[in-house]
Amino acid sequence: MNGEGVRFANSDDWENISKIYNEIINEGLATLNTEHATNTEVSQWSSEGIILVYFIGEKIAGFTRSLPYSERECYAGISQFSIYVDNTFRRMGVGSLLLQKLIEELGKNDFWKIVSRVFSENISSRGLLVKHGFREVGTYEKHGLLEGKWRDVVIVEYIIN
Repeated sequence: MNGEGVRFANSDDWENISKIYNEIINEGLATLNTEHATNTEVSQWSSEGIILVYFIGEKIAGFTRSLPYSERECYAGISQFSIYVDNTFRRMGVGSLLLQKLIEELGKNDFWKIVSRVFSENISSRGLLVKHGFREVGTYEKHGLLEGKWRDVVIVEYIIN
């Protein structure tokens, strides 16, 4: 594939997505997860929601993943999401383009709200979200233990329509 842009992930992308995700886990800056994801596990994410990738030629520069906020019917129109960008491609607008397309696709699929949680010290991600109209609604203190340290997360939401 030539060029660059955002598209839905496919089976050729699982290895690149798991590589990016596992690198993010190793950094300890964007997720409380500590167990690396296999290509098989990543392939199963698509059954839970939308996975979009930003591609540059054959390279995957980043991805976003949505999944149900809750299994309860009353929350059916709410999605939670994560965005992860390969370190090489950060601060190049990749996350912004992925987020813009994710909001558009979720809106087409009858979602009315998107939520996420971001480490309180992750200023770049928080800035990206505010830029796209997300509202910071509060902080979960001591939300998770990562490498022996309690981490606070900022709760964000975006109303699609």
